[in-house]
Amino acid sequence: MTNRFLVAIFFTVLLAGCSNKTDSATTRPDVAPQLASTSPFRSASTVAQVQNQLRKLPTDDIWWAVNGEDMAWNFRNLHQIFPTVNVYRNGPVRPLVKQPMPEIAAFIVDTPEGPMTFESFIESEQSTAMGVVILHRGEIVFERYPRMQEYEKPVYWSVAKVFVSTVIRILEERGEIDVSLAIDSYLPELSESSFSGISVRNLLDMASGLDCSDEYETRESCYYLYSMAIGDGFRTESAPDNPYDFAASLQVSSHAAPGERFSYSGFNTFILAWLVEKVTGMPFQDAFTKEIWYEIGAEADASYIAPRYGTPVTHGGFMARMRDVARFGLLFTPSYGVVTDQQIITDAHLDFLRSGGNPALRANAGLPSVGESGISHNIYQWDEIYANDNFFKGGWAGQGLLVNPRRDVVAVFTSYFKDDYSEVRLEPRVFQVVDGVFGRKE
Repeated sequence: MTNRFLVAIFFTVLLAGCSNKTDSATTRPDVAPQLASTSPFRSASTVAQVQNQLRKLPTDDIWWAVNGEDMAWNFRNLHQIFPTVNVYRNGPVRPLVKQPMPEIAAFIVDTPEGPMTFESFIESEQSTAMGVVILHRGEIVFERYPRMQEYEKPVYWSVAKVFVSTVIRILEERGEIDVSLAIDSYLPELSESSFSGISVRNLLDMASGLDCSDEYETRESCYYLYSMAIGDGFRTESAPDNPYDFAASLQVSSHAAPGERFSYSGFNTFILAWLVEKVTGMPFQDAFTKEIWYEIGAEADASYIAPRYGTPVTHGGFMARMRDVARFGLLFTPSYGVVTDQQIITDAHLDFLRSGGNPALRANAGLPSVGESGISHNIYQWDEIYANDNFFKGGWAGQGLLVNPRRDVVAVFTSYFKDDYSEVRLEPRVFQVVDGVFGRKE
């Protein structure tokens, strides 16, 4: 018997054994056949949609110069458009129990097409609501995502401003910041700029007096130049390199003395975030992580867009799950213990927000006051503090955070502009629901 013949026999036996093993494995009674996935996960975009949306981004203007469905997709997917910096979660997720209140969905709101239930309204073509989450006593009593998936992290524009002011108030209560001091006491880099001599408090209250209010139409304006510097505006060859140097060299006129009149500017928020960075010795996103996000049992990390050199756009550009933003809101309510073991927002902090504002700032700017709207004042980046204990911070194109400590209510919502701006605004309907449902319980 030749060696070649023996080798042939060996491989024949080996292959037969492998075949038997394969047959045995496929017919084992204890191995279940492959079943279709039962996961509830639904992809928010197709492969083609992602590629198409990214190709559609404007090349001759800033990305947010589009409305409609393109804006909605961009709002949910900024992490695919810009570099970002992380805000980190920690520890076990602190669950939010679901305890639906049918009266919220059934609450009648006013619309141009006549009265509708709140649920019907946000699902209707009149609305561009992407998501609404309402908590009462630390429980989810209403949660809908008409135009997004619940796991997505939509952008929160100016809602993010109160994250900066909240960190500053925490540092203030520890004695690490004195808001009565001029900002250049902490940031000597601003000593030769127009910010010199303006108190931290006046920046917090949007009362710097500088001619640098939000302005996105004129590219030569102070605010648009700041937007270019931080990467939130369409950049030209002559655009400022970065917001720190731009702020340090700023020379601009004033429209009022500091502390006299409300004048909204995201540039103020950047300066305040810079203050936090100087005092804590860390990037703002890390300070926010340490003081807030690490402590609230969040479901997921959050992030800021950071288009220029890793500098977070702290006046807006914050991305997080809606329930996690609601967890932040819970810190301002008696139910803070649902998400944290420590009282991060002190009673003194809440009392200060209620009573420490200057109503003259809004009055001098010609804005509605208590007698006309129930609004008492603005304070520490919060747009409106109401006599009924509503604290509100809104965001561009229809986001909002509404907190009412007395009623133990938090509402978070987000939406977008239609192509022709014909959407029916979500904000006043959320107010109708919160005041109508929970005001009756007082």
